[in-house]
Amino acid sequence: MQWDAPFARWFVGGKLNASFNALDIHQKTKATKPAILWEGENEERRVLTYHDLWVQVNKFSNALKSLGVSKGDRVTIYLPMVPELIIAMHACARIGATHTVVFSGFSAKSLRDRIEDSKSKIIITADGSFRRGTVVKLKEVIDEAILGFDFVHHVVILERAKIPITMNPKDKKWNDLMMSAQENCEPEKLESTHPLYILYTSGTTGKPKGVLHGTGGYLTHLYSTFKWIFDIKDSDVYFCTADIGWVTGHSYVAYGPLLHGATQVMYEGAPDYPTPARMWEIIQRYKITTFYTTPTALRMFMKFGDGIPNSYDLSSLRLLGTVGEPINPEVWRWYFKIIGKEKCPIVDTWWQTETGGAILSPLPGLETITLKPGSATRPIPGLDVAVVDESGKEVPPETKGYLVIRNPWPGMLLTLWGDDEKYKSVYWSKYKNIYYPGDYAIKDKDGYFWLLGRADDVLKIAGHRLGTAELESGFVSHKSVAEAAVCGIPHEVKGESIIAFLVLREGFTPTESLKNEIINHIRKVIGPIATPDNLYFVSKLPKTRSGKIMRRLLKSMAKGEAIGDVSTLENEAAVNEVQAAFEELKLSLSKNLK
Repeated sequence: MQWDAPFARWFVGGKLNASFNALDIHQKTKATKPAILWEGENEERRVLTYHDLWVQVNKFSNALKSLGVSKGDRVTIYLPMVPELIIAMHACARIGATHTVVFSGFSAKSLRDRIEDSKSKIIITADGSFRRGTVVKLKEVIDEAILGFDFVHHVVILERAKIPITMNPKDKKWNDLMMSAQENCEPEKLESTHPLYILYTSGTTGKPKGVLHGTGGYLTHLYSTFKWIFDIKDSDVYFCTADIGWVTGHSYVAYGPLLHGATQVMYEGAPDYPTPARMWEIIQRYKITTFYTTPTALRMFMKFGDGIPNSYDLSSLRLLGTVGEPINPEVWRWYFKIIGKEKCPIVDTWWQTETGGAILSPLPGLETITLKPGSATRPIPGLDVAVVDESGKEVPPETKGYLVIRNPWPGMLLTLWGDDEKYKSVYWSKYKNIYYPGDYAIKDKDGYFWLLGRADDVLKIAGHRLGTAELESGFVSHKSVAEAAVCGIPHEVKGESIIAFLVLREGFTPTESLKNEIINHIRKVIGPIATPDNLYFVSKLPKTRSGKIMRRLLKSMAKGEAIGDVSTLENEAAVNEVQAAFEELKLSLSKNLK
């Protein structure tokens, strides 16, 4: 490893290819083994073996070459959750092109910013995709996004929705290219540090932040963490619910499982459509052994009640996992009891786009340790993770501080695309030669880490700092609450006051007495300082399509500011509900002032 702080280069001088390590390596031993078991939203199903996938990747690699794509070129992929998305990624990797996958829910403006930043030569998209029974017209979004971009040479269109589209001079159809493509494409021998992909982080303002990952170090991190965390065996059927447009989908859907020759389920659409039982139907149908999802999804499933999962055969499950945000202990216990039937360990993983793969997690494939509901346990081998104060000094156990990583690791980002200075200032400027991910945490006396949410998701109430994750966890620990989101509004005495939005579990009705009961509960579990000034019951919360609560929206609405870009929003009705609550709040405040 070459460490020129803050830039790390792993396996310098070594050569490899991601596609070769995920596909070619299995052709003698696992050619007929299913690689992808795919479920469409409309109940369409496909099975692709490792040989099928290898053939498709080889052919599409040659198709890309025929369009003039070569080593170092960037290719933007804007596809729904279909096998062709993984095929396109591995085809890019095979010929040394750097792929940049953009989540298919992004707006034309968001997409345009990313295409412009990466200067992608080729765009790969579909005519449309299916989401909750409606067709999303992806090709139309692309046409708007690339208007006037001469550097875009071709647009490849997969006919997924079979809807009429406008064909422009740059446009090529996926099937036409594949029909004329040859079946064998030798993988490029690439430097270990060759850029495998750019992934733009969500929630950035101004210029998009393109996280750049290499090949050798990244694949090493994925191979080891997938093995250690998921204890993967040849007989396993793995199911990660993440969209490939986000980093979990890159690392633990598109690459990690294939490096191990694992069989995985991939699905299109939403986890609760066409029925709230969709995930449990999939687990029962394919006899899933390993299930990896988000706390947000689990809270939604909890809201539907225990009766739904209890009516399905989930006995094939042997390991459960969570990713994306800290998991409330109450949700952890529900997951363990109702889904895992108290026999499946839960791997609560902490990491981020920039880290490439898991950093904190239990490791059932390596060791057995006692699990604590809500804790991501300990760092993976080789990582020096700590909780420090403002000066960088390690804090005593049970003390809140900043999570940091004090040494380089194989999966870490190479830099930010085209912006080394921003890379240095965002991640390495708070502490010298120490990586700062921007999260609060506590390390307990047993060495277990507890994530408390983003350091900037903090309210200051009468001089006391309270993390939003801590508050939301307190609300969700009440038996009636399925989901919670909090934000602060300016208060002339306390600095900020707490506003809470709660989604109730099935069977509970919003009443004044329940509101008072929940307020007393939060005072008890966190303290009087956590008493919300206003508490609203809503049927849904504003979330991104990847399932994260859009706190930026809550903050904007609380301050009466413009909402801004909501292209990643899952449901606009949620915003309207929250907006109505804020209007009600403003009205009551103005009445009180009279």
